[in-house]
Amino acid sequence: MSTTDSFPRQSARTQRFTLGAPRDLTVADDGRLVAFLRSGGPEDPVTALWVLDLPEGTERCVADPRALHADDADLPDAERARRERARESAAGITAYATDAAHRVAVAALAGQLVVADLRAGTARLLEVPGPVVDPRVDPTGRRVSWVRDRALWVAELDEPASARPLAEDPSPDVTWGLAEFIAAEEMDRHRGHWWSPDGTALLVARVDESEVGRWWIADPARPDQPPTEVAYPAAGTTDAAVTAWVVALDGSRTEVRWDRGALPYLAEATWDRHGPLVALHPRDQQALEVRAVDPATGATTPIWVDTDDVWVERAPGTPARLDDGRLVVCADRDGTRRLLVDGEAVTPTDLHVRSVAHVGTSIVFTANPVDDATVLDVWRWAPGGGELERLTPRPGEGPGVHGAVAGGDVVVIRRSSLDAWGATVTAHRLDADLAPLATVGSVAAVPERRPEVRIAHLGSRRLATALLLPADAPADRKLPVLLDPYGGPHAQRVVAAQSAFGTSQWFADQGYAVVVVDGRGTPGRGSAWERAVRFDLATPVLEDQLDALDALAAEEPRLDLDRVAIRGWSFGGYLAALAVLRRPDRVHAAIAGAPVTEWRLYDTFYTERYLGHPDEHPEAYDRSSLLPLAERLERPLLLVHGLADDNVVAAHTLQLSARLLAAGRPHEVLPLTGVTHMASQEDVAENLLLLQLDFLRRTIG
Repeated sequence: MSTTDSFPRQSARTQRFTLGAPRDLTVADDGRLVAFLRSGGPEDPVTALWVLDLPEGTERCVADPRALHADDADLPDAERARRERARESAAGITAYATDAAHRVAVAALAGQLVVADLRAGTARLLEVPGPVVDPRVDPTGRRVSWVRDRALWVAELDEPASARPLAEDPSPDVTWGLAEFIAAEEMDRHRGHWWSPDGTALLVARVDESEVGRWWIADPARPDQPPTEVAYPAAGTTDAAVTAWVVALDGSRTEVRWDRGALPYLAEATWDRHGPLVALHPRDQQALEVRAVDPATGATTPIWVDTDDVWVERAPGTPARLDDGRLVVCADRDGTRRLLVDGEAVTPTDLHVRSVAHVGTSIVFTANPVDDATVLDVWRWAPGGGELERLTPRPGEGPGVHGAVAGGDVVVIRRSSLDAWGATVTAHRLDADLAPLATVGSVAAVPERRPEVRIAHLGSRRLATALLLPADAPADRKLPVLLDPYGGPHAQRVVAAQSAFGTSQWFADQGYAVVVVDGRGTPGRGSAWERAVRFDLATPVLEDQLDALDALAAEEPRLDLDRVAIRGWSFGGYLAALAVLRRPDRVHAAIAGAPVTEWRLYDTFYTERYLGHPDEHPEAYDRSSLLPLAERLERPLLLVHGLADDNVVAAHTLQLSARLLAAGRPHEVLPLTGVTHMASQEDVAENLLLLQLDFLRRTIG
């Protein structure tokens, strides 16, 4: 296998080197067991459920899809949609839920219900009416709920014949128990029902899409097949109507009451020992209101309200309550996101909180220095003295990107760094010494050529910039430049993790200086940094790419600024097309994958946060659109789009292409038949890299 095609093929077969790595870890409250998902090898796409026994330090497979003889090839439509929203490309058991004691786990497998005994290490298929989507076991481990054909069902685990619909509606536009499109795609809420701690009732989301506009996604390669109907809430249009209900096991329902006209977005919900909570946004997202729910009457009481004249962002893992009942939230205070306990900030202003990993007797969370989002550490706050304890990096370790899950007196830390490929996952006793207990094994592949990354903070804005060069590039050799950004909200590319740069290094080894920049709008650098894209998603992000490139070229003379290309996917695709349209003097070729070309065609929650309502701020949409720029194209542009994409629909690329054609501007379009926004099919993932390389060689050499 040649150098040119070895990495693309290996990356495709290993799903970007993720297969065989442990993921989705949870820790039992007694600290004796860690559950996780992992496939059997570096090219095995079938994920199984595993447990790590901490007293013994041994692993065992609890639920193997192949042993259960369940064919994962024909997924229910609702499960396929759930995986797309979660960017899940693996097969087998891709999600699971446990009871409070981590004795029972449930999962969906090809529309069937898997029930596992985590302590005994056994699993079985439970015969209940299917297809089964998003099953949840109640905290006591006696009952299971799931969604079937838009209805919420429930059954006793020891009596599958007891299965019955608990909440259903005759309307085909109404679903009980699942997250709606924008909740799963944009709000980081991937579920739609929550059990009470005693297992006698559920808090359930009811989603009515009857007023949501319909889009139709066809497969042009199969003209005999009807198009797929999608309820898509485009910017400025009507969202799904989401309500919440307390549903008892006898089917009786009590509506959770709040002013839905003022607060239409159910951002999060939970039900702990203190009762149910809901977190709500107005449409303009300039507030977040947390309300306690009386499950007997459905009445709600505000217990936390945060407002902002730009937007209020909810941190993953919040709201939550400590065991003593105090509310845990995150809020922007003094220019950074801080952790608040009962309204009092417990983190300093130089620490930017990213997520809350665990709330119990203490709080485990992740945060980075406000001036450096390339690293991420795990911290702990405990009541009493209120001292902050930094759990990572451990003594002897350098900086890196860390995540955590916790339970009882155990914390499991996931660590990635620039020193090694992949991540290590280690369980520790949550004590003063953070004593290591066991390591969760990984059988993931490692590329033959590991990235060699230089990260710097450049210019007056200290733009996080990564540089990757060809192996053994002569010091006097000029190199064409490939900008390789994402560049937009909610995602970073420049992080202290070697595995984030595998594809960038491969492009570098084909003869390019690859530059990756995180500019304004990307997360982790404080409130003003993230909000710099308000009413303009174009100008700040493009300015930062070019400013970082200039600053880097002043330090690295091998960068040939007369040959600069850019590639990107999704927001990165938008940025790539924007660069070649707005600044052809600086950027000489672009590869735009799945780009948003017209923000009026993207969804409400994301787009209106940054650009406002299109009826109120049309100038912001015009300023950020690519369509009016079409006649300015004078450089090579390759547009790539999956025709089955239901997130950034192919109309984005087709409308831009039509404008370019009308203006007489040559360009290339690569349609990907049957491909969604993930573009994860093995042949697509491999050859897409090779085709991009061919385009770069034809355009900038």
